[in-house]
Amino acid sequence: MENKGTDLLDYDDADFNTIIAPDISFDGNIAFSKPFLVKGKVSGKITAQSDLVVDSGAVVNADIQAERVLVRGSVNGNISATSLVFLTSTGSVNGDISSAQVVLEQGGTFTGRCTMGEK
Repeated sequence: MENKGTDLLDYDDADFNTIIAPDISFDGNIAFSKPFLVKGKVSGKITAQSDLVVDSGAVVNADIQAERVLVRGSVNGNISATSLVFLTSTGSVNGDISSAQVVLEQGGTFTGRCTMGEK
């Protein structure tokens, strides 16, 4: 599925080519070009040319570079997104965020620096 024109919040499991399931722990570097969903645990580095969704209950200990990032779970690391970082009420980020647009829902937790501007 192409991410352009798709509302980041409207994705469901069928929209993803790759899903890290809740019972999976991955340690290493991940690079992808289509929407990617993390429900389990990832440590390392994530580099994308598309969207990344960190689902509720997921734990990501990695620096992230992507087009758009939706955080419903936990991210420990810096996030650099070309167009959008969206932190939901269930999400937490411990690290710096850099993106053209950043949305922080009430209830979400963020510890770090935030830089907004065109990328």
